[in-house]
Amino acid sequence: MKNRLLLLLILLFGFNALAQKSQLQIAKNSLGKLQASITSKADSKKQLAIIGEGIKALEVAQKDKKTKNWAETWAIKAYLSSYVALIDDNIVNADKYYGIAIEAIDQANKLDKFQDNSGLIKASSYNINIKKQTEGNRAFDRNDFVTAFDLLKQVSDYLPTDTTIAINVALCAQNIKDYNEALNYFKRAKENGVKNPLVYQNMANIYASKFESELAIKTLEEGLKLNPYHPFLLSDYINQLLDNEKYDKAIETIETSIAADKRGKLLLFLYGYLQQSQLNNNTNAEFAYKKALDQDQSYFDALYQLGIVYINYANDALKEKNKQKFNSYINRAEFTLLRAHEINQNDRNTIKLLIEIYTRKNRLDKVQDLRRKFNEF
Repeated sequence: MKNRLLLLLILLFGFNALAQKSQLQIAKNSLGKLQASITSKADSKKQLAIIGEGIKALEVAQKDKKTKNWAETWAIKAYLSSYVALIDDNIVNADKYYGIAIEAIDQANKLDKFQDNSGLIKASSYNINIKKQTEGNRAFDRNDFVTAFDLLKQVSDYLPTDTTIAINVALCAQNIKDYNEALNYFKRAKENGVKNPLVYQNMANIYASKFESELAIKTLEEGLKLNPYHPFLLSDYINQLLDNEKYDKAIETIETSIAADKRGKLLLFLYGYLQQSQLNNNTNAEFAYKKALDQDQSYFDALYQLGIVYINYANDALKEKNKQKFNSYINRAEFTLLRAHEINQNDRNTIKLLIEIYTRKNRLDKVQDLRRKFNEF
């Protein structure tokens, strides 16, 4: 009797163990079916049905004293659950399985001492991070930059060579005013070969805000090597040089850029302004302003500065006691500044210069009229 009872217990135990193994086999079969459905590009409804079979079997297997301690059980659960999180249109269900997948990955990692299931765990982690990226992008689109930063930062740390994700993390950090983190992730994108001028502009702006002007200039130079004569990078670079009184370098850069792109009216204006204000070279300034005006006859700044050039010429003629030359240049200054005044009638500096010209010409009627306008502002 005792022998028969012992045999019955052995048979029952063996049947139970076999049953749990068969449940795990069902889950493994679901994995194979899922891979086949992915290859054949089956619709998500069919894939979810396949996954459902596997998850149902795993629920039994993970309750068994033996199979619940197998890393394979949790690795399969992690992969199937992470895939549901990716493809299920039901957001509530997708989020549910997202949480289940994260817990299953943690458990699989704890049990997988010999890394026999590392492939499945790695694939599950990849799916989880794609889900985080999707959620992070959604948060970014609704201007929830704190949430977007937290999620996309995790994805970037998982996929550090993906420059697009790194840039998006940096932009989130900028929006939440975490400029050190912004720099870290812009650097990550740069170190992985990104050429996007936005990266170099933003990095330079952050350095400039931290009063690290040399780093700002160096960063813009790096950006220009990858994006030669890019208008926004070039403009930022020249402005940085001017802000830091590197006038010779600014002039050299502008001259090189003008030679490569003769259509850049802003570059021509800047070149003229530097020649005029820093080198006191009115001749080169006049030439540059005229070239800029050839491209845009209504370019106010060029007209205003050209008017000042003619006033400077007139003052030089007065010193030389050359009345004819004085009259010639004061007339040019009047004509040029009147054009500027027509374009921007509210500019007080233009009006001041015209008052000065008409005072010299003894045109008191014009002086009174302009003073009246000046006092109206």
